[in-house]
Amino acid sequence: MKKILVVIALSSSVLFACNNKAKEEAALKQQQAEKQLAIKAVKDSLRLDSFKKAEVAKVEQEKEAKHQAELAAARRASSSRSYASSGGGSTGAYGGAQPTAKKKGWSDAAKGAVIGGAAGAVGGALIDKKKGRGAIIGGLVGAGGGYLIGRGEDRKSGRVQPKN
Repeated sequence: MKKILVVIALSSSVLFACNNKAKEEAALKQQQAEKQLAIKAVKDSLRLDSFKKAEVAKVEQEKEAKHQAELAAARRASSSRSYASSGGGSTGAYGGAQPTAKKKGWSDAAKGAVIGGAAGAVGGALIDKKKGRGAIIGGLVGAGGGYLIGRGEDRKSGRVQPKN
């Protein structure tokens, strides 16, 4: 009787082991298939992204070329107008004033006001017990101080005419 039970137990364990091996192999194949699908999806996504980036770059290049052409046309038009209005010659040394180019970008006064306002707001919030009130007061004081310092720099650089 004991021998029969041992034989049955061994045969059932062999059957279960074979059955588990088949299940494990099937699960492993399923995982590999899923990995391959994921890799394929990522590659397709990267390909689409590269096509989109190339298309955007092409559009940007076209815009830049158009902008450069417009600038060149504007320069030609302005140079022909200044030539015609000046009588064909340069008036720089003979009393005519050359117009100064308008400076682009932020002035030093604006930069100073923004930087001073931000620094003042942070400082005011850290110092005052009521954070909101301190940030507002500090921001206003900092913006005012930054504006005054920046305005002085603008005067030195010639962007703003000095007070007489």
